[in-house]
Amino acid sequence: MNAVDDRLPRAWMIVSVLWVVAALNYLDRIMITTMRDSITQAVPMTDAQFGLLTSVFLWVYGLLSPFAGFLADRFDRSRLIVLSLLVWSLLTWLTGHARSFEELIAVRALMGLSEAAYLPAALSLIADYHRGSTRSLATGIHMTGLSVGTGLAGIGGWLAERQGWRFAFDVFGLFGVGYALVLWFVLRDPPRATTAPSGSALPPPRLGQALSSLFSTGSFWLLLAFWGLLALAGWAVAGWMPTYFKEQFQLDQGEAGISATSYLAVAMLVGKLAGGAWADRWSRSHERARILVPAIGLFIAAPATLLVAHTGVLALAIAALSIYGLTRSFSDANLMPILCQVADARYRATGYGVLNLFSCLVGGLTVYAGGALRDAHISVGTLFQCAAGGLLACAMLMMMVRPRQVA
Repeated sequence: MNAVDDRLPRAWMIVSVLWVVAALNYLDRIMITTMRDSITQAVPMTDAQFGLLTSVFLWVYGLLSPFAGFLADRFDRSRLIVLSLLVWSLLTWLTGHARSFEELIAVRALMGLSEAAYLPAALSLIADYHRGSTRSLATGIHMTGLSVGTGLAGIGGWLAERQGWRFAFDVFGLFGVGYALVLWFVLRDPPRATTAPSGSALPPPRLGQALSSLFSTGSFWLLLAFWGLLALAGWAVAGWMPTYFKEQFQLDQGEAGISATSYLAVAMLVGKLAGGAWADRWSRSHERARILVPAIGLFIAAPATLLVAHTGVLALAIAALSIYGLTRSFSDANLMPILCQVADARYRATGYGVLNLFSCLVGGLTVYAGGALRDAHISVGTLFQCAAGGLLACAMLMMMVRPRQVA
C-alpha cells in the first residue's frame, strides 16, 4: 500500500471537509426533536407517535450500520459519503414537505438508511489518510463536528417559531445538496492495498468473510462489550440528566436543561480534542497509548458520575458532570484508531458498523430502562449509579485489549 504522509495539507483538508458533513449528519437527524410543538400542531400526532419518529430512525440506522460499513470497505468511500450526504439532504428537504404522520415516519426511516452509510466510511477514510501520529487527533477533530451539529440543532426550533417548521428543513436540506455537489469534486480515496504480503492479489471483501475475521479476534469482542456499556452510560446521562437536575435541585425546565447539557457539551468537545492529541503524542513511545488513554479517562469518569448522583450541591454536580464529559470523550477520538490496531485493515468500516449497531441497541434499551425506573418510582440516581459501574467495567475491558498490529 502506498503510504500517505499525514503531514500533507490534503490529509487535514479531508478532515476539514468531512467535519462539515459530520455536523450536518447530527443537525439534520436531531433538528426534528427541537420543534415538537410546531410539528404536532401542523401534523396531528400523539406524543408516542412523535417519539416514534426518532425511534424509527435509530432502529433503521443501527440495524443497517454493519452493512453500510461493509459497503465502505468494498467500494469507493468518497463516493459513498457523497451519495449518503446527497440522499439524506434530499430527505431532509422532503421532511419539510410531508403532510401526514405516515409520510414523516417513512422519510425518517429512509433517513436512517442513508445516514448509516456516513460514519463508518468517513472514519475509515480519515484513518487511511492519517496513518502516523495524527490519527487520533484527526478522528477527534472530526467527532467534534457531531457535537457542534447536535448543538446547532436548536436552530431548528428557533427557525420554526419565526418562519414555520418546514423552513429549517428546506434550508439545511438544500445546503446539504449543494455541499454534496462540491464534495464530488474534492473528496478522493487514497490508494488501498491490492496485494497480500506474499504478493498474491487480495480478493474483494465479502460480508461473511469480514464478520468472520472480526469475530475471530478476542479484542474485537472486548471492543463490542466496551462500546455497548459506554452507550449505556452515555444514553443514561443524555436521556435523564435534565430530569434529574430539575428534581434534585428544584430547577425549572429551562434551567435544568441548560445546566445538564451546555457544560457537558463543551466538556465533551474539549475531551475529543485533548484525548486525541494526548493519545497521538504518547503513541510515539507506547504502542498501547490509544488503548490506555480511553481507559484512564473512564477510570476518572466513573467516580465523577457517582458524584453527580450523590451530591446535593448544584455547582459540584455541574463540575462532576463536566469531568465525566471531558474524560469519557477520550474514547470517541480513539475508537477507530484502536480498531485499526485490532482488525484487518480491509474490514475497519464493517467493524465500526457492527459496533454502531450494538451501541444503538443498548442505547435504546437504556432510555427505555430509565423510563421503567421512573414508572416504578425508583430514583434516576440509581440509573446513574449503574452508568458509573458500566464506565468502570468499560475501563477494565479496554485494559484487556491487545493490539495485533500497528496500523
